[in-house]
Amino acid sequence: MTIFADISTPLLIGLLAGMAATGILGGLLAGLLGVGGGIVIVPVLYNILPFFGVDDAIRIHVAIGTSLATIIPTSISSARSHYKKGAIDMALLKSWGPVIFIGVIIGTVTASFSNAGVLTLVFAVLALLVAANMAFRPENAHLADGLPKSPIKELIALFIGGFSAMMGIGGGTFTVPVLTIFNYPIRKAVGTAAAIGLIIAVPGTIGFLISGLDADNLPPGNIGYVNILGFLMIFPLAALCAPLGAKIAHQINANLLKKAFAFFLFVTSLRMFYSLYG
Repeated sequence: MTIFADISTPLLIGLLAGMAATGILGGLLAGLLGVGGGIVIVPVLYNILPFFGVDDAIRIHVAIGTSLATIIPTSISSARSHYKKGAIDMALLKSWGPVIFIGVIIGTVTASFSNAGVLTLVFAVLALLVAANMAFRPENAHLADGLPKSPIKELIALFIGGFSAMMGIGGGTFTVPVLTIFNYPIRKAVGTAAAIGLIIAVPGTIGFLISGLDADNLPPGNIGYVNILGFLMIFPLAALCAPLGAKIAHQINANLLKKAFAFFLFVTSLRMFYSLYG
């Protein structure tokens, strides 16, 4: 299979432009808000892929698979940086890592057997919950001064791994809110989440790549459900734009920015619900 076969020049230019815009937006918002790019990349891809003739039956799969692939290099870079600064909780990573990995396998296998409606509904519901957390959770609010004991602790890790893989997101979207609600220092939470992103992204990408090898009507540049063109365009641009987003974040009202992003997720969730039931 030749991934660049039968790509017309206008289609190739349009696809590259769309993927470039996705990378720029994902990187800026990741830097601005400290969230993983996946929570931005998936809905953006979900909404632009139909313009390139991607079938509704597979567009959420392609968005998720491509997003997971872009998380691999960004997680490596981010985790290395946080590790050098001593901001990764290695004890928690050793405890949670195997359970998160199992969750990723379960989530990826479930996704491979799920139709587009199920995956779209999962993303819509969980994006709505993430938006509500960002918009309404009081600053410094926490439930307890430490993670709960087994087996609740392991069930949380299983949830993070499974649903992150099904949504195409890295460790930050769920891990940071969960750890901070149990009074983890924010820097430790963010650093540990970066390492967890790698545990999620590698097996998740492999799973979506393999499960989509026999899929019909894949867009140009795909291997399985992973769009190689998208991967090559999105991750370097996201990496370049994330520091700019972080710089801007120090110059504007962070609370207002979070509310704006929560609104973006809220609208994204509503659009997905409408695509299912409208």
